[in-house]
Amino acid sequence: MVNKTDDAVMAEEVNWQEKLSPEAFYVCRQKGTERPFSGEYDKFNEPGHYHCVACGQLLFSSEHKFDAGCGWPSFWQVAQEGLVNTYQDRSHGMIRTEVTCSGCESHLGHVFEDGPEPTGLRYCINSVALKHKPL
Repeated sequence: MVNKTDDAVMAEEVNWQEKLSPEAFYVCRQKGTERPFSGEYDKFNEPGHYHCVACGQLLFSSEHKFDAGCGWPSFWQVAQEGLVNTYQDRSHGMIRTEVTCSGCESHLGHVFEDGPEPTGLRYCINSVALKHKPL
């Protein structure tokens, strides 16, 4: 892994800030969270694929979306293996599993082990980190 200089990291963040909306930058690059029940995809049920708003990588399919009642779009699996990375998140006095885009490392949300079968997973994802593309 190459260590970036502070100047390189700063330049990269400026590029993200120019590309993303303020809300998407806050969530994707600063690991923020949108308010529950406020995102456009929470109650959205149109067929299609969900892509990373930052880099465009495919992440989730509407076939795996379900209403968890938590206030964020929820999926029981990713569209394909390897599209997201997971990390232990100890922020806010909790231990959770953070989900990031494997293409650009943007923060997407968290995954929990209280979802439906067959996986038992609930990928709880910020709407602002996603871009829906109809089939």
